[in-house]
Amino acid sequence: MSRPGGSGPRHISSLGRVAGVCYRHRRLVLLVWIVLLVAMTVVAQLVGTHFENKFSSGNTPSQQALNILQSRFAAQAGDDAQVVVQTRAPFASSANRSSVEEMAGRLRREPYVASVLSPFSPGGAFQISRDGHIGYLTVRFTASSYALPGPAVKRIINAAESFARPGFRVALGGSPISAVLSASPGPAEGIGVTAAMVIMLLAFGSAVAMGLPILIALVGLAIGIAIEGLATHLLVTPSFTPELASMMGLGVGIDYALLIVTRYRQCLAEGLEPEGAVVASLATSGRAVLIAGGTVIVSLLGLLLIGQAYMVGVSVGAIISVFLVLLGSLTLLPAMLGFTGRAIERLSVRRGVGGSLRSNAQGFWFRWSRSIQRHPWRGVIGSVLVLAVLAIPMFSMRLAFSDSGNDPASLTTRQAFDLLSEGFGPGYNGPLVVAVALDGPGQSSLVETLASRIAATPGVATVAPPQFDRRGDAAVIIAVPRTSPQAAATQQLVRHLRNDVIPPVVAHTKVVAEVGGETAAGIDAADFLGTRLPIVIAVVLLVSFLLLGSMFRSLVIPLKAALMNLLSIGAAYGVMVAVFQWGWLGSVFAIGKTAPIDPWIPAMLFTILFGLSRDYEVFLLSRMAERFEETGDNSLSVADGLARTARVITAAAAIMFCVFGSFVVKDPLHILKVFGLGLAAAILIDSTLVRMVLVPSVMELLGKANWWAPSWLDRVLPRVGIETEAVPAVHSAHE
Repeated sequence: MSRPGGSGPRHISSLGRVAGVCYRHRRLVLLVWIVLLVAMTVVAQLVGTHFENKFSSGNTPSQQALNILQSRFAAQAGDDAQVVVQTRAPFASSANRSSVEEMAGRLRREPYVASVLSPFSPGGAFQISRDGHIGYLTVRFTASSYALPGPAVKRIINAAESFARPGFRVALGGSPISAVLSASPGPAEGIGVTAAMVIMLLAFGSAVAMGLPILIALVGLAIGIAIEGLATHLLVTPSFTPELASMMGLGVGIDYALLIVTRYRQCLAEGLEPEGAVVASLATSGRAVLIAGGTVIVSLLGLLLIGQAYMVGVSVGAIISVFLVLLGSLTLLPAMLGFTGRAIERLSVRRGVGGSLRSNAQGFWFRWSRSIQRHPWRGVIGSVLVLAVLAIPMFSMRLAFSDSGNDPASLTTRQAFDLLSEGFGPGYNGPLVVAVALDGPGQSSLVETLASRIAATPGVATVAPPQFDRRGDAAVIIAVPRTSPQAAATQQLVRHLRNDVIPPVVAHTKVVAEVGGETAAGIDAADFLGTRLPIVIAVVLLVSFLLLGSMFRSLVIPLKAALMNLLSIGAAYGVMVAVFQWGWLGSVFAIGKTAPIDPWIPAMLFTILFGLSRDYEVFLLSRMAERFEETGDNSLSVADGLARTARVITAAAAIMFCVFGSFVVKDPLHILKVFGLGLAAAILIDSTLVRMVLVPSVMELLGKANWWAPSWLDRVLPRVGIETEAVPAVHSAHE
């Protein structure tokens, strides 16, 4: 690098040249980003969004049931919503009856409504509870929830709620309602950003330096969210995707910009002029950031292996956020550093943070590493035992979509769920739809037999009389379980009906009977995702091996990293199960009631954590590899590498932990609480127990074997260079 007055390193990399262009044309770069932000926000507002909670799972029995309904019984093919009414006076009183009938008539006139079954209609008597104070209307739509226009469903909600009055409570539930309603976003993002500001201020000492990473992350995230909104018109995108993308974008965006800003301050302290410091910081830390961001994006692409449309939408949403904050770190940040110049050190709360690189021989982290290395077996055994204990709950993980009973109490879907459970039983929130394709008319006796067998099945609360279509070649049997949609007993009931109850009745006939409905579809999707998860894990681990092996020309390092990755993620899974499925510390995290783990979460969590953990792995091992090349001393290289990267890794991990953890304590959505806890636990475990104890212990035991690779592997693996100065080691001898 050049000394004071220079313009940067002698050999400028491509990223360095990009940084120089952005620095010199900073006004134009800033203008482009502002225009992009405003334009995408305006377009997104004008076009709107089209989120779809369509959790299909291919050619499953529930999909076959839907196909039967659509082809032979179109009137039954749409999804149902329930309008639940709780009355102070008896439900069947004249005043309440008049209001219910008027409500039913109003709803029948709404668009996309196929039928409305009132408790006072023929066949609707079972829709009044035994205590006579709770009843419900069944609103059948002409299409599935994901195909219904949101405004049309909201008209239904507004029309029904307009009848509410004291003594006449109205709540709506069912998948069409859940598809258009969600809890108001909590203050999670704000809490996460505030925590990140405090951490950076304490760790790096300058308010200006603290503000830039926050700004870059927020700008990139805002544009990313707008683009994701537009993408919902092209991809099946669940409604929780923006919040998940925010979690990802804030976490990685702040970290990436933080690494570059820290390196920039170090370059200034070493005597470079601002432009040279910008070029140098992008040529070194910027390259590490590019590799880290690219790794996260590649790992998220692993979700495409699941083969589900909604997982593509979730994956693309997260990728867009990561890409935009990465692009902001590599282009907008150099421009902003051009405006800031040496003012980056203004409003400092302590001095010496951006000083030049010093020896770490007396630093805390160097002493810590030496202490661990003196007793490596203790470190290995102790850390593995802790990880194993944390992972124990993982082996009882049950995958199933959580039901509306986990919604915030303020939502009408949760209120309807609780009222139906109180008045009729939890199974009324997820009835099973048995679609029967007959060989022709005249087979009503077989359908009646099937209905009676289902009614006699343990776990079935009630079975409605079969309904036949006009031609008599199709029938529908509605069976209500005794347990809630997410209960394990409901899963067992669906499998029992499919495997043991229905087959004997239709044997030796051409009649086809399939169990469908929202609850059965969720069970099928969970089973499908459970079979795809090992494939995703295997492919991601293979990519991890190729990436680290190519970078460090080693056989041991990628194998060690894969094993440690499995241990840390297994521990995170265990924490997630213990809290949300077992209920441990449930009151601390305000989880409400226990629930299974939504089946998309483990796969999503694994791919994201793979990308994030590779960040830390690369930052740490690159410094160790540099020192080993210089000294040939494995023990010294491990200690020095840990000492020079620990501060940045700890600060970056603390920021991610706070961002992810804020969704656990403040976000009202159950699935985001689960996802946030999994990410926060994994980041905490990975950046402390694994990186600071297990890694130095194992590398001390393996010695020079860490850096060995057979000649054939060295020839086969591609060469992926990484800048050994990627992590700015801003330490003092007294830290």
